[in-house]
This record gives sequence, C-alpha cells and structure tokens, in this order.
Amino acid sequence: MQTQIAPHLYSHFTKGMKSHTATAIDPRWAHCLRMIESNVSRQQYDTWFAPLGFVGFDDDEQMLTLSVPSPFVREYIEEHYLKLLRAVLHQQYGQGVRLRYEVKIDAQNNISTREEGTERATTPSTVVRHDGLNASPRALQHLDSQLKAEYTFENFVEGDSNKLPRTVGLAIAQNPHQATFNPLFIYGGSGVGKTHLVNAIGLRVKELHPELRVLYVSAHLFQVQYTDSVRRNTVNDFIAFYQSIDVLIIDDIQELATMHKTQLSFFHIFNHLHQNGKQLILTSDRPPVALEGMEERLLTRFKWGLLAELEKPTQSLRRDILCYKIRKDGLRVSTPVVDYIAAHVDKSIRDLEGVLTSLMAYSVVNDCEIDLALAERVISRTVGISRQHTALTLDDILTRTCNYFCIDRDDVLSATRRAPVVLARQVVMYLAQQHTRLSTTKIGAFVGKRGHATVIHSCQAVSQRLQSDEAFRQHITELEGLLTR
Repeated sequence: MQTQIAPHLYSHFTKGMKSHTATAIDPRWAHCLRMIESNVSRQQYDTWFAPLGFVGFDDDEQMLTLSVPSPFVREYIEEHYLKLLRAVLHQQYGQGVRLRYEVKIDAQNNISTREEGTERATTPSTVVRHDGLNASPRALQHLDSQLKAEYTFENFVEGDSNKLPRTVGLAIAQNPHQATFNPLFIYGGSGVGKTHLVNAIGLRVKELHPELRVLYVSAHLFQVQYTDSVRRNTVNDFIAFYQSIDVLIIDDIQELATMHKTQLSFFHIFNHLHQNGKQLILTSDRPPVALEGMEERLLTRFKWGLLAELEKPTQSLRRDILCYKIRKDGLRVSTPVVDYIAAHVDKSIRDLEGVLTSLMAYSVVNDCEIDLALAERVISRTVGISRQHTALTLDDILTRTCNYFCIDRDDVLSATRRAPVVLARQVVMYLAQQHTRLSTTKIGAFVGKRGHATVIHSCQAVSQRLQSDEAFRQHITELEGLLTR
C-alpha cells in the first residue's frame, strides 16, 4: 500500500495550471541573443547562453520565461552576466520586464522548477504559485498547519539551557519577515524540547499573523511525500506547494541525510523561500557540521541564519518543569520527592513526563501517596536509574546530612555534645555504613577521628530509633532520597 500523507495540502496546485508546450521563439529574444553574442566570447556564449531556451513572454505580466539546463547555469548567469542580460532585455522588452527561469533539476525524470530572477521585487502580500503568476493568499485553499495545539510558549518552561532559542523563537513569531534569524536551525539531543519549541513558534505566528501560511512537517514525512510525488509524476506540484509556504518548519532534518534526490528538491524549496523572505525553521539532533551525508550547499545555507543549541535541561529547569506539570495536573507531591526526581531523571524532558505519569498511575491504582520510596521504584523501572548506581562519598553524605538538619559540618566533626549535632553525626555514620563499602574504622576517622566502637554505637542508635519513631524514619527516608545525585 502506498504511503500518502496529507495529499490535500498541495493537490489544489494541479488545477488550472498552464501547460507550456513548444513555443515559437520570440523575435525580441532572438535579437537579445544576437546582442549578447556580440558582447561575449564565442566560448562564453556557447557555454552559458546558447543552452537557454525561450519558453514564453506574458505581455500582461511583463514576464519573460527562459528554460535553463541546470541550477548551476542559472546561478552562474545571475552572478556573472546579470548586468548584460538586464541591458538587452530592457532594450527589447522595456524597463518593466521581469525574468523567470524554468530550471531543470532532474533531467532523467524531466523535473523542473521555476524561479524568479533577482530583479523581481517581492512583497509579503504576494504568493508565487507553480505557474509563476502572482496570486493573493486568499486564492489559496485553507492549509492545515499540522501544528500540535498543546505545544505553546505558555507551557514551554524557560531556563538557562533553552533561553536563547526560546527568545529567538518569540522574535521570529513577532516578525516572521525578518532576515536575521533565517533560517533558524535548532539542534539538541532527543527529548530536550525541540518539537515543542518549533510548534510554539508556529502557533504564535498563526495567532499574530493569521494571513500567513504556516506548515510543520517532519523530515520523514517530507521524504514520504517526495517519494510519493515521484511515483505519481507530480514532483513539480510537490515543489510548488512547499514554495507557497510563508513559515516552513521541518523537524529532524538529519533524516534527509543520504537522501540526495530529496535534498535536491529541498535545496530549491529552501532557495525559493529564502530569496522571497519566507521563514525557515529547522531542527536536528546534531549541529550542521556533524550532519554526514548532507549536501555541502545545504549545510552552507543552514548556517546563513542562527544556529541555536537546545541543551539538556539543568536540574533547576527540570525542577521548574516538574512543578509546572504537578500544578497543571492537580497532583500532590512533596518537595523532597520533586527534588529527588529532578536530581535523578536528567536525560530529557520526555523522561520527566514519563516518570510523573507513572507515579500518578501507581498512586491511583495502589491508593497510596507519592513518596520517595515510590519515586525510587518508578524511576528505577522506567528510566533505569537507582540509588546503587551512584557512588556516594563520605563528603557527600556529610554535606547533605548537615544541609538537611541545618547543622554546620564543622560542628559535626568537632567534639561538641549538643543533642542536634550528636544526632546529625550519628546519622552520617549510619548512612555511610548503609551506602558505602568503607570500614567502620575509615568512617570513624573521617567523622572527627572517632573510633570503631563509636561508629557501631551510632549505627545501632539510629537503627533502634528508626523502629520506634515514625517521624524520624520519614526524615531518614527523605534524606536517603536526596543522597543520590
């Protein structure tokens, strides 16, 4: 069965198009060629101008269309002979003439695309259709932007690791026609929020600029659509549709690596949109320099705008995200549990969401509170993290125990016998015995040079209190949960 995604997105471009059959050469274009021939060498003329073909001239639009054998020829002529070409065209067709190229991009399959010459003045209110005619956006059918409504700026929690791309995204949404951040290339590991952010940009653009055509598409979907268009011999329509977009968002662009024909089509879509002031937003799991199998000319264009890394969320940001989702879902989760999750689930935001969902499910099914013990079990099962995987040091245990009990660590190491300090000291020794493989002698030496017997006594005292003091047992459970970082 053929894989076909959203064919309605570009099928309307196939209706009402002019077919360009063989057209008799215009005497004015023939005269242009003679003038060019007299101003360049024979080799230059044969190489760059003889291959040009006359397609047609639209008197109403003052548009001359020429066929070009390859994108390279088109680019070379525009770069080296534009002044000469402009002079002869103005003399024969008038000052208002505009030039359009019908560029062959796949000779084997007879696939071509149309591109305006550099003289064309484009305004945001025009859209270039595949047949090259200017059309009001109202003439185009409604476009399903494929954006996910739940991914907004309002629920994209800001932190140090995402501040730059988020700020730039907001700026683009405010002014999609700016050139400074075009394209915006966002890269980062899996689950750091790339898809969320680009959807938020697209939604805000539609909110502030409802007249613009915004489209979100994954690179995989783009590849599927291109392959389908080749089978159906509708590649020109495929390219024309994408060239009609005002803000094009392509997710996971790295999936086009090694797909050279798809890259070629995207190259021409990119050029057309960029030249006409349309915004491109791309995401990738790696920066352009690491995209093996991608055309060099595409990699160069990816760097034209802004490269913004979406970093792995910091612990502070992970905590803020958890607090936001807990409030949103109406959950009751204690601060120590939130801290524990934020400390242990550090790979991606997706993992955070999965752990929180699992905790909620366990709590409802088992009719129990979300405590540290439950959090530890869920994290161990869902993301493969457990306390035993983290090597604790005596210094870690001392520091965190002192912080938990609000005791100065120098007091714990001293000879003072104040009750709160003695309790903290005993807890340090107990936790060291439980969570390290150090001997009681080494533990005692670290905790103020105390002896082997003192350590054993302290551990026994803590164990006995755990059996009879519910509040104390809860404190030790919370402290143990905070130890693994």
